[in-house]
Amino acid sequence: MTSTPITPNDWDTSTLFPEIETITDPVQVTKLSQDYHTFSPILQPKLAGKTGDVVVRPVNEAQVIQVAAACVKYKIPLTVRGAGTGNYGQCVPLHGGVILDMTRIQEILWVKPGVARVEAGVKLAQLDKKAREIGWEMRMAPSTYRTATIGGFIAGGSGGIGSINYGLLGDRGNLLALKVITMEDQPRVIELRGDDVQKVNHAWGVNGIITELEIPLAAAYPWAEIIVTFHDFMTAAKFGQALADADGMIKKLICITAWPIPSYFVALRSYLPDNTHAALLMVSETSLEPLQDLVAEFGGKITYQKLAQDAGKGFHLAEFTWNHTTLHARNVDTSLTYLQSVFPPDKSLSLVEELYHHFGDEVMMHLEFLRVGGIAVPAGLQVIRFTTEERLNEIIHYHEARGIFVPNPHVHILEDGGRKTVDVAQVKFKEMVDPYGLMNPGKMRGWMERA
Repeated sequence: MTSTPITPNDWDTSTLFPEIETITDPVQVTKLSQDYHTFSPILQPKLAGKTGDVVVRPVNEAQVIQVAAACVKYKIPLTVRGAGTGNYGQCVPLHGGVILDMTRIQEILWVKPGVARVEAGVKLAQLDKKAREIGWEMRMAPSTYRTATIGGFIAGGSGGIGSINYGLLGDRGNLLALKVITMEDQPRVIELRGDDVQKVNHAWGVNGIITELEIPLAAAYPWAEIIVTFHDFMTAAKFGQALADADGMIKKLICITAWPIPSYFVALRSYLPDNTHAALLMVSETSLEPLQDLVAEFGGKITYQKLAQDAGKGFHLAEFTWNHTTLHARNVDTSLTYLQSVFPPDKSLSLVEELYHHFGDEVMMHLEFLRVGGIAVPAGLQVIRFTTEERLNEIIHYHEARGIFVPNPHVHILEDGGRKTVDVAQVKFKEMVDPYGLMNPGKMRGWMERA
């Protein structure tokens, strides 16, 4: 097999990818080379103008192997994408090449009690609907669950709605198996199970093309959506912690937002009085009565409630939480950005209070409760009034100096964000499955510095 690279001007897509849908229109290619990294004023200029040369849409594993083989033969960079709902430029190609759009590979292979096997392009909402037919549902999903694909969520996400019960995707047991296609001279199909899935999990598609996934499911409940308002932010935060710690109450989402963030939720404004702080919740209908008692204990007021039977009506409260919160804020003021932070369990609320008073409206508090090491803790998705990169770094350093872990969302290198360190196992796996470094090149520090 030749190893002579070719340039885009030399490409004949009908020869390279026969019988596979290809897109060469520059406008469409540019659109499909992007994600929501525009949330970051730091990433915007760094990734400006970065696009692929062609988009390829396979419909099955055989076509994926065909694309992989052609890219290896002619040393063409390849970047995998799902629905493009990520926020860090994970699917933005730094060196052009082929964009491999996996959204047409979308078969739900099987669903059994407690587990499902699906292709990478399956939308999360599609899988959730199918699982609920037999009394199960996804353990966790991002706020973009109606459009995001399962392959994109695993490759680029970390947690979401449901993480209050099941922690993060990287926690053992939250991902059972992966099937990946390699980028070797003769592409192979590899099945990873158990701890081996971590070689590819949250690796931004740098070391294998995910085609199938096996994930555990959770027992499905009739979820009620609730808005509770408070006149004091720290009371709202303490309420969130109390609900998170209430083992007898079944919940799926605990989102706490400080004013003025609720003012950015245009569709919810009639339920969010001025200068109040909001808790956006999903709890089982069986827990509504004890929830009312907890709300009364903290002096809150329930302003909105939607039961499971009305789930398909009106707005979806989950789409105002996690990073959809940032989206709604930016729809009102595009100068806003965000930060991610995880507070140490032993002093989480005291640190939340310190930051709330120290930064004021410059760092607007947005908390999402999740489980870390078996303990419910608040994670921050604070909305930031951006001024300069230097000031943003000062805010990050202030957090880190107090022991708050900051998965930096303003970098486009895998290890510089949430990992902070090089994952040697991932680098070694990439050396095996992508020896020419063609997969999403420029995103993995461990690969670039491995010598």
